[in-house]
Amino acid sequence: MDARAAEHPDREALVFPDRRMTYAELAERADWFARGFVGLGVGAGDRVGILLPDCADIIAAIFGAAKVGVIPVPVNGRFKEYELSHLLNHSGMSVLVTRPPQPGGTDFPELVDAVLPGLAEARPERLDLADAPDLRQVLLLGSEERPGYLPEASFDAVARAASADEVTRRAQRVKTRDTAIIIYTSGTTAAPKGAMLSHEALCRFADTLANDRFRLTPDDRVWVPLPLFHIGGIAFSVMTIHARSVYVHSGFYRPDTALQQLQEERCTLALPCFETIWKPVLDRPDFAEYDLSALRTVLVTGVAERLRAMQEQLPHVVQVSTFGATEACSVLSVSSVDDSLEERVTTGGQVLPGMECRVVDPETGKDVPPNTLGELIYRGPNCFHGYFRDPELTRKVFDEDGWFHSGDLGTIDPDGRVTFVSRVKDMLKVGGENVAAAEAEGYLMRHPAVDFAQVVAAPDAYYTEVPAAFIQCKPGMTVTEEELIDFCLGKIATYRVPRYVRFVDEWPMSGTKIKKYVLREQITQELREKGITEAPRLRYQAKAAAGEAS
Repeated sequence: MDARAAEHPDREALVFPDRRMTYAELAERADWFARGFVGLGVGAGDRVGILLPDCADIIAAIFGAAKVGVIPVPVNGRFKEYELSHLLNHSGMSVLVTRPPQPGGTDFPELVDAVLPGLAEARPERLDLADAPDLRQVLLLGSEERPGYLPEASFDAVARAASADEVTRRAQRVKTRDTAIIIYTSGTTAAPKGAMLSHEALCRFADTLANDRFRLTPDDRVWVPLPLFHIGGIAFSVMTIHARSVYVHSGFYRPDTALQQLQEERCTLALPCFETIWKPVLDRPDFAEYDLSALRTVLVTGVAERLRAMQEQLPHVVQVSTFGATEACSVLSVSSVDDSLEERVTTGGQVLPGMECRVVDPETGKDVPPNTLGELIYRGPNCFHGYFRDPELTRKVFDEDGWFHSGDLGTIDPDGRVTFVSRVKDMLKVGGENVAAAEAEGYLMRHPAVDFAQVVAAPDAYYTEVPAAFIQCKPGMTVTEEELIDFCLGKIATYRVPRYVRFVDEWPMSGTKIKKYVLREQITQELREKGITEAPRLRYQAKAAAGEAS
C-alpha cells in the first residue's frame, strides 16, 4: 500500500458512491487505523471485527490491521443478534469497529446494543462484558458519541500518540504465512467457520489473477458489487490495488444504479461473480440506453444457458466464468479471455498458476479419470491454512499431503478446466450465499413447538436454491408455516430463512440417518406439480435498511 502511494499518490485508488480516495489518502487512512490499533494495545495475532456498511473504511481498516499483524474479521452486515453474538465470542475479537447508520442504512449500533446489553453502562476505554469477555473496545467512527462506545476522536488521539517506531517494528515482524484475515464462511456445522487466509495467499491470488487472467494495467477500472464481508469483495480489492488500478465499488448493491455507475466510471472489468447479481442489471428495461463501451471483461458464474444469453447481450465483452470458495482465497479457477465461448460458459476455467487441483472418489480418495465426477481437492499458496479455533475440523479437511478436501463435487477436463457440479456437504447456495442446513435447523429447533428440523434445498428460478424446512412438532404441539417463518425473520439472515415449511410425522430413514435426498425430491416434485418456479417473497420489511434482498 505504501509503495503504491509513493509511486502515484494522486491517482484514484477507491471509488464508492459516497467517497473517493487517492492512493495517498488510502495509505494515510490505513496507517491511521494501524497506529490506533497499536495505541489501543491490540497485539499481533489479536482480532479486530469490522461491522460497517460497504465503504472505503472497510478496506482501509483491513489494510491497516494487516500492516501491524492484527487480524481483521469482517462481519456479515446481514447478521442478526444470534449470529453476531456467536461471531463476537468465537473470534475472540478485542475491538469491534462500527458506525452510526446513514440515511436508509442499517443501524449497526442498535444491533450491537441488543447483543451487548451492558455496553451502555461500561467504560468505553476498557470494556469488561460478560456477553463478550474478550472485547475491549467498540470503536464508533464519525462524530457521534454513544454510551459505551469509544468515539473516533478518542481513537484519533490514541493513533496520534502511538509510537511510529513501534508501528514500523510491528510491520517488519509480519511474516508472509501469518494469518492476514479471517473470513467466516458457512459450513456443515451449526455455525459459520472462520477460514484463515495468509498474507501470501492474498498477494499470490492478487498477482496471478491481475496478470495471468485479467491482464490489468493502471488504466483499468474494476467494478465490484460483492459485499465487503465476502472474500470476493476483499480479495478483488487487493488484486486491484496490486495492479495499480481503480477499485470501483457499488456500495449497497442495487441493479437500478449499477448501470449508471458502470457508465459514469468507465469501468473496464466487472466482477459480479453471480448471475443473481448480473442478470438483473442486464434485464433492466433501460439497459440499451447506457454506454458500456469501456467494458471489456465480465466475470460471472451460472447455468450455461443463462451464461450464453448474458454473453449475447454484451457481444463486445468477453464473459468468463470461475469456480470459487473462501478457502481458495476467492477463486480457484478462472476462464481465460482466450478460451472459446463454449469453454467459458460450460466450465469454470483452468486453475490459477501455483495451485493444484485433483478430482477423487469421495469414498476411496483415489483419482478419477478426466471428465469424471468426484470430489474437488486442492492445495497451493492461495489456499487457506485452517479454520480458526477448530483444529479438529482442520485436521479432518486436510490430508497428510496438504490437500484440502473441499466437499464440492465437480470434474476436470483433460486440459485442466474445472467444472463445479454440486456439493458433497449438506450445503445450499442461496443467491450466491453459502448456507449450511445445520445453521437454519439449529435456529428452527429453538422454537418451543419444534421437535426436529431438517432443511434442504428447493429449486428456485431466481436464487438457484432456497431453504425448505421439514418439521416434526413436539407431541401435542402445533405451529404453522407462517409462524415459523416469522420466528426466523429478523433473527437470522434472510437468506437462511426457509421459504417453504412442510410438516412430517415420519422421516425417510437409512439406518440411523435421514435420507435428505428424499426430502429434496419431495419438495422439488411438489413445486413442479404446482408450477411454482420462484419462492414467495418474505414479508419482513423492518428496517429495510438491513439491506437484505427478500
